[in-house]
Amino acid sequence: MRVVMVLPTYNEAANLEWIVGRLRRAHPEVDVLVVDDGSPDGTGDLADALAAADPAVHVVHRTVKAGLGAAYLHGFAWALGRGYDVVGEMDADGSHQPEQLHRLLDALPEADLVIGSRWVPGGSVVNWPLAREALSRGGNLYVRALLGVRVRDATAGFRLFHRATLERLDLSQVRSSGYVFQADLVTRTLRAGMRVREVPIEFVERVRGESKMSGAVATESLRRITVWGLRERREQLARRWDAVRPGARAPVPGADLD
Repeated sequence: MRVVMVLPTYNEAANLEWIVGRLRRAHPEVDVLVVDDGSPDGTGDLADALAAADPAVHVVHRTVKAGLGAAYLHGFAWALGRGYDVVGEMDADGSHQPEQLHRLLDALPEADLVIGSRWVPGGSVVNWPLAREALSRGGNLYVRALLGVRVRDATAGFRLFHRATLERLDLSQVRSSGYVFQADLVTRTLRAGMRVREVPIEFVERVRGESKMSGAVATESLRRITVWGLRERREQLARRWDAVRPGARAPVPGADLD
């Protein structure tokens, strides 16, 4: 089983060598793909040096900073094109601990998508202020309520996808580019009838470099989720009306996954 972890980067020169080294030591059988969005701090050059020294490390250079989702989609396409069986997501800032990747790998036989979750029993966060924790918990509650997904940490970025899962999702139709990308793919996976499993992890707040999360980013994510949720509710009501009105055809099983 060939596994590759995709690490999107933008100005992560202070963390990249450290986190890639930890990942390679913890799981020498796992490859690494760095997707750099033209970092001005030299992250891309550092990634090239790591790849030159280790054949299991690969690099994709993008010329523009187009968002987290766009970087992951580029990385997924690269990995699928090179025959990987499992494609993972992981932050480059150290918040996702490579030493805990085995928890996700162990759950793969029972799921199509495995999520390293902060908000299931046994999961935790380190060095987060109460306001940040409340925002994350509240945001995930909002996702569950509005999109109807039974996932505790739909915004988590520590994940493993089977190759077949990504192929069934038709990634060419994914338009979300920011942090809302994570909730988008969870929702698509569940609506396609596939299995999502969450395993507990300890999430550690970065100690070097600047976080890419901001109030504006969080607001935009919630706005997009609200639009999706209201559209889904409208479509559900339309389907129910079509099912009960005189002369309506019987509902097609699975049609609510479209």
